[in-house]
Amino acid sequence: MKFYALDPTTLLNYPGKLACTVFTGGCNFRCGYCHNASLVLPGEEPGVDEEEVLRHWNRRKNILEGVCVTGGEPTLQAELPGFLRRLKDAGALVKLDTNGSRPEVLSRLYEEKLVDYTAMDIKADPKGYPVLTGCDDDLTADISRSVRLVMDNSPDYEFRTTVTAEYFNEKVFHGIGEWIRGAKAWYLQSFRDSGALLSSRFHPPERELMKEGVDIMSTYVKKAELRGSD
Repeated sequence: MKFYALDPTTLLNYPGKLACTVFTGGCNFRCGYCHNASLVLPGEEPGVDEEEVLRHWNRRKNILEGVCVTGGEPTLQAELPGFLRRLKDAGALVKLDTNGSRPEVLSRLYEEKLVDYTAMDIKADPKGYPVLTGCDDDLTADISRSVRLVMDNSPDYEFRTTVTAEYFNEKVFHGIGEWIRGAKAWYLQSFRDSGALLSSRFHPPERELMKEGVDIMSTYVKKAELRGSD
C-alpha cells in the first residue's frame, strides 16, 4: 500500500494519543470545501510506501501509541485491510478516518478487529449529500449502514461535520441528529479556506450558527462540541 504523505508525530489527529498519520490518495466525493483537495485528485505518484510507514512505527513505537489512516478516502484502497493487519501485529492502535460511503469495507475491518477508533464525516443531512459531495448516487442507505456499523462495532468513535454558511441551518442540524441519534460524540467544525479548494463558493458560518448546531445536536447525542474554534 502506498501513501502520499507521512506526518511523523501528531497530538491532534488521534484523541488522547500520540500518533503518526498517513494520507491515502483518491476520493469518491467532490466536496468543494475539502481541506485535503490535493488528495482528492492527486496529480503525482504516492511517495511513501507501506514498508516506510512500518519502519517509522518500529523506530518510534516506544513513543508513539497509534497510527491515523486518513485521505482521501482510505476505504477505496484494496490493500487497506492487509496494511491495518500489519499495524495491529506490530502493536499499533489504529484510527481510521472515513466518509462512510463503503460500509462493506467497514464491516470487514470491524469483523477482523483492525480499527480501534473511527472518525466518520457526516457531510450533511440525507437530502444534502448530493449538494455537498457532488455525488449523484443515493448514499442514504450506505451512510445509514455505516453510522450503525460505527456505533455498534468501533471500540471508540466520533462523528464530525464541517459547517459552511451556504447550506447549514436548523433543519439540517436536526436531520443529522436524527441520523446519528444516541451516538457517543459529534464534533462540529467551521469551514476554513485552505487556499487549495475544489470550489470557491463556500464561506465560513457565523459563530451563532455554530453554537446553534451544538445546542441542537446536544439533544441527539451524548457529547456535542465545537472543534478548532477560537
